[in-house]
Amino acid sequence: MDGVDIKGPMLDRFDQILTPEALEFVAALQRRFDGRRRELLDARQARQAELSAGGTLDFLPETARIRADDSWRVAPPAPGLVDRRVEITGPVDRKMTVNALNSGAKVWLADFEDANSPLWENVVNGQLNLRDALDRTIDFATGGKSYALRPDDELATVVVRPRGWHLTEKHVLVDGERFSASLFDFGLYFFHCAARQITKGRGPYFYLPKMESHLEARLWNEVFTEAQRALGVPHGTIRATVLIETYPAAFEMDEILYELRDHSAGLNAGRWDYLFSVIKKFRTRGREFLLPERNAVTMTAPFMRAYTELLVRTCHRRGAHAIGGMAAFIPSRRDPEVNKVALEKVRADKTRESGDGFDGSWVAHPDLVPVCREVFDAVLGDRPNQLDRLREDVSVSAADLLSVDKTPGEITEAGLRNNVDVALRYLAAWMAGSGAAAIHNLMEDAATAEISRSQIWQWIHNDIRLADTGNVVTRELVEQVIGEELSAMREEPGFDAARFEQAAELFKEVALDDDFAEFLTLPAYARMP
Repeated sequence: MDGVDIKGPMLDRFDQILTPEALEFVAALQRRFDGRRRELLDARQARQAELSAGGTLDFLPETARIRADDSWRVAPPAPGLVDRRVEITGPVDRKMTVNALNSGAKVWLADFEDANSPLWENVVNGQLNLRDALDRTIDFATGGKSYALRPDDELATVVVRPRGWHLTEKHVLVDGERFSASLFDFGLYFFHCAARQITKGRGPYFYLPKMESHLEARLWNEVFTEAQRALGVPHGTIRATVLIETYPAAFEMDEILYELRDHSAGLNAGRWDYLFSVIKKFRTRGREFLLPERNAVTMTAPFMRAYTELLVRTCHRRGAHAIGGMAAFIPSRRDPEVNKVALEKVRADKTRESGDGFDGSWVAHPDLVPVCREVFDAVLGDRPNQLDRLREDVSVSAADLLSVDKTPGEITEAGLRNNVDVALRYLAAWMAGSGAAAIHNLMEDAATAEISRSQIWQWIHNDIRLADTGNVVTRELVEQVIGEELSAMREEPGFDAARFEQAAELFKEVALDDDFAEFLTLPAYARMP
C-alpha cells in the first residue's frame, strides 16, 4: 500500500489480519486523527508544567453547564452490556481467550494495554485470537489439556482495551511515521470483528485507558463516528467504558461521559494507575502528595473513597454503568490458608463496592468469578444492575479528591523491598513478552510496576525515613536493595540472568533518574525488538 510500511515480520496467518483493506482502513484513521492525538499529548505536558509550577486540579469552570445540566443521559446499555456484575481481565493470548470467555464472567476485558507486552507477535496474534474466537475456530489442545469454547450464550461479552493515546506501534509506519497504537489496535479489531459481533447480537465494545481530559474522550468519539461511517455500521453501535485511572480525569467524569454519550458504556475505577497518576502529577510538591507504601493504600483512604463515590454518583446520574476495581489475587492450589485470608479480603472489597452502588467489578482469575458474582448477586438479585441507585447522598469537592495527605500508613523497608522485587520480576516478564505476570499470588500488570517505581522515586526525592529501620531512602540504598533482591532471585529455579539484568537497568532508569519518565513502558518498548 502507498505510504504504509510494515517493519515487523509477517508470521503465520498475519496476512489474514494485515490485509490491504484493513491497512487502508487503519491508515485512513491514522492520517485523519493522529495530528490531533499529538496536540492532546502536548496539552498533557502543558498541564503538567502548570502543576509542577504550583498549580492544582479542580472541576473545570468552562464546562460547569454540562455538570449542572440534569437533562442529558448516555445511550442505554447495549446488548451484552446490560448485566456486568463480574468482569474478568487479561491478555489476548490463545489460552486466556478461551478461559476468560468460558469463565462465567459477564464481560471479558481483552487487553492490549497494561496486561499485554506489546511484542509484535502478541499484537497481531491477539487480533487473530479475537477473530478466531468469534468464528469459533479457537479450540486447541496443549500439554494434555483441551481448550474449547462453550456455547455462545454462555460466553462473556468481549470488550477490547486498545493501548493508550501516548503509545505508538513501531512495526508499522504510515507516511514514515509510527502508528498511534490506539488507532492500530482499535482499527484492526473494528475492521475484522465489528460485523462478526453484530451478527452475534453484540457489538464492537471497548475499554479506553489512560485518558486525562474530556478532549481526549472527544477525539475517541470522533474516531468512533468516522469508523462506523466508513464501514457502514450504524452510529452508536460502538460502546466504550472509560477507565478513570488518571488524577485529572477524576475532575472531568461528567464531561467524559458527555463527549462519548452516544457511545458511552460507563466508567471504571482503576486503582493502581490512579495512585501512579497522583504521584506523577504532583511529584514536585514535596510531602503534600506523599503516599505510604502501596499495600497500605486501601480504597477506604479518604481521597480514594471520594474518587469512587463520585464515580458511582456521576455514572448513575447519567444512566451509565459504574464498574469497580481489580481483585488481583491468584488462588493457590497448595496453600489453603493463603486462599482463605485472600478470599476474605476479596469478599470484603467486593462487598464495599456493591454496597456503594457499583454495577460490577473486575477479577483477574477465573476462580474469583464465583466470589465476585455471589457478592453482587446478594445485592442485585434478579436485577441486571443498580443504575437506579443515584447516590444523591454523595457530595464530593475538589478538596476531597485532593486530600492525599489524610492517607494513613507507613513506609517501611519491607514495603521498599516489595516494590523492588515485584517491579524487577514484572519488568523481566514484560520484556520477555508476558504482560500479565503471576507474582506472589497476585496477577500483576504494568500499573503495578508504575506505582512501584514512582513510589521509590517519590521517597528518594523527599528524604523519607523508613519506619522499621530508620534508614533514609536514597539512590544508594535502593541500589543496594536491588542488588540484594537480585541475589536472592538467582537461587530460584529458571532464573534468567540476562533478562533480570535488563530489567534492573530499566528499573534504575525509571526509579532513580532525576527526570521522571512519563511512562516506564516507553523506554521499555524502545528496548524491545
